[in-house]
Amino acid sequence: MGTKLYVGGLPYSVTEQQLQELFSQQGAVTSAKIITDRQTGQARGFGFVEMATSEEAQKAITSLNGTQMGGRTITVNEAKPQEKRTGGGGYGGGADRGSRTGRW
Repeated sequence: MGTKLYVGGLPYSVTEQQLQELFSQQGAVTSAKIITDRQTGQARGFGFVEMATSEEAQKAITSLNGTQMGGRTITVNEAKPQEKRTGGGGYGGGADRGSRTGRW
């Protein structure tokens, strides 16, 4: 299994193909994913790249962190495990909901 990297500060116009090409200069890229807004589909300025080995991932971090892409300085570091999300959504509960309507 490869090493997943977080890539922040990306230009909003960057494509997954461009991201993969940039990182492939440092080693074998297993996957490249740009994170987009669910409603608009607009890129959110960050993504994830998975490198085939931890050595290639470390090389990518060293070589690309702090460099420019599309006029923006990118941040590259090892991705942290995704935290488990809890359910939710909606307005919340109790008095907060009542205060939105102005009635109890």
